[in-house]
Amino acid sequence: MEIRPILSSLRRHRTAAALIVLEIALSCAIICNALFLVSQRVEALHRPSGIAEHELLQIHLGGVGKQTDADARSREDMAALRAIPGVSGVSIVNQMPFQRGSWNTSLANTPDQEVATLNAAQYMTTPGLMKTFGLKLVAGRDFNADEYKDSSVLEQATDTNGMTGSIIVSESAAKRLFPDGGAKAAIGKTVYMANIPLTIVGVVERLTRPNDGNGEWDASMIFPIRLNYDNGGFYVIRVKDPSQRSEVLKAAVAALDKIDPNRLTMVQQPYDDTRRDYFASDRDMIGLLIAVSVLLLAVTALGIVGLASFWVQQRTKQIGIRRALGATRGQILHYFQTENFLLATLGIAIGMVLAFGINQWLMGSYELPRLPWYYLPVGAAALWGLGQLSVLGPALRAAAVPPAVATRTA
Repeated sequence: MEIRPILSSLRRHRTAAALIVLEIALSCAIICNALFLVSQRVEALHRPSGIAEHELLQIHLGGVGKQTDADARSREDMAALRAIPGVSGVSIVNQMPFQRGSWNTSLANTPDQEVATLNAAQYMTTPGLMKTFGLKLVAGRDFNADEYKDSSVLEQATDTNGMTGSIIVSESAAKRLFPDGGAKAAIGKTVYMANIPLTIVGVVERLTRPNDGNGEWDASMIFPIRLNYDNGGFYVIRVKDPSQRSEVLKAAVAALDKIDPNRLTMVQQPYDDTRRDYFASDRDMIGLLIAVSVLLLAVTALGIVGLASFWVQQRTKQIGIRRALGATRGQILHYFQTENFLLATLGIAIGMVLAFGINQWLMGSYELPRLPWYYLPVGAAALWGLGQLSVLGPALRAAAVPPAVATRTA
């Protein structure tokens, strides 16, 4: 089929054609970026934490005033929790992956380094975290018993000169600190937290930080500092059977209440709830973006259907004349589909430029990554398909116009 008659017809309907092109261009630009944002959110929802998520429970306690026996009471609590049937590990930690708020520290390769090499999430814990969290050690060892220090040692310290310590880092942090070697190359190396030298004794495969640290999700370290339930620590319990989490959690809360009924249970929940709450806004955003995209596609499709139907009505006599001159139904159908394809192609070309511009704005305003090129042809294919489906109904009605229409008078 020749394109010239179609272009000539479109020039006689510039305004209507321009509106459809603009509608398709805007749809292409918005949908490409919306799909990209959805993929980013979906990727975040499935980001691994490195811990045994489905086997963990959390209990946060609070009290009235300063608890003078908090360290001793915490040891008593942990002994009672370990005695509960179905419990395979108990630790006190200061934070978990994917939670609001974060304890962080800067690590440098030299004590006099002006700009730190890495900002890492700082996990502080009692012995047994490797087992409780289910962390995978890829190099080095776990902490020795004599490497743990009570939090009071740091709280009461007025001079950090001469202080030393051991840490375990994530593999991502090890690679940032020592890019020329793997995880094993970091073992035994010294890094500095301010002027305090810290020796890396172990590297775990992954331990995600509580929240995004400028894109360094897996940059974290474990510090052998024993907290208690009253100075920033909370209980993490690992169960043997995830299906028994509810029963174990009830038994754990009852055991803690029996030890000291004057304390308040601030939080008692499976870790899955913590992760779900953290990503609630991402799930809402995914739903919103998908709804907006579907609505925009629906509006675009209705626009194409409306314009095509109007043109069929306007050209009924012309279609009848073409049928009388020998045009087949297939040729009439092909005419309208080609016309729509040309409009869609022009709109998509403009939309790709707009999509790139919107992405540049999002990159500058919200620090989003660059839109991958393959989203553009995906969006283009979707709109081409939508255009052909939308015009199919009016085109079939046009193809059904009988040749006798050409003989009718207005």
